Amino acid sequence: MAVETAPEGARRTGAAIDAFTAPVRAIVFDMDGLLLNTEVLVREGLRLAGPEVGIALSEAVCQLMIGVPADACRRLLLEHFGADAPADQLLAAAARQLHRQVDAGLLQTKSGAFELLDYLDRHHIPRALATSSARDKTLRHLGAAGLAGSFSITVTRDDVSRGKPFPDLYQEAASRLGVPPHQCLALEDSYNGVRAAAAAGMPVVMVPDLLPPTPEMRQFCQAILPDLHAVLALLQRQRGFAAMADDSRNRSCVAGTGIA
Repeated sequence: MAVETAPEGARRTGAAIDAFTAPVRAIVFDMDGLLLNTEVLVREGLRLAGPEVGIALSEAVCQLMIGVPADACRRLLLEHFGADAPADQLLAAAARQLHRQVDAGLLQTKSGAFELLDYLDRHHIPRALATSSARDKTLRHLGAAGLAGSFSITVTRDDVSRGKPFPDLYQEAASRLGVPPHQCLALEDSYNGVRAAAAAGMPVVMVPDLLPPTPEMRQFCQAILPDLHAVLALLQRQRGFAAMADDSRNRSCVAGTGIA
């Protein structure tokens, strides 16, 4: 089965980054599986949607769809089940199942999310969201999770020509922040997300959700941490990080991208 892979530059860039050799001036967050438990809900939605359209989705196929935008998921399904497979119907049914779970109050923020965002607020550290989800879904889920307004810069799949594992989302986020990619820290949970951030030239911290870390991920990542509390502790240990963030805020405000 053909699966989207990261550009060759991702491996070269990811291998070259070492322990915050450049000052970290901004944070770029993934959303699904990193801030929100949506990957678990999506997997359950796919499981429930399969019988509706007559497709038996294995756990392996569901795993391949983690961190993959909808257009790439459609291609993956057609490659796996054949050109006549009801891929669009399956994705639509899965979306309905996801909405039902969100409406039932099953959407949750991941442990440490609010504490990390509060820390960034207090230290005036610029941040952005770079997600494979569409904009309407992104705003709906952020609102349902109590995170509406948490990101003044939100880059979605609707804003770029290519989704993860390509670097476009992270490059656009860095551009809107006004910070070079190598001075942004990306937070990711999925393989494709890590590949995308590394291809953009960003140091990456992986916080695994449904996908366990692999040797490839360890090559790309600065660290692999158990939750966002551990990410917060990592940032707090970085000497001078808050001072660098204050300097970044002053520069960003001049450019009109500071977080008030």
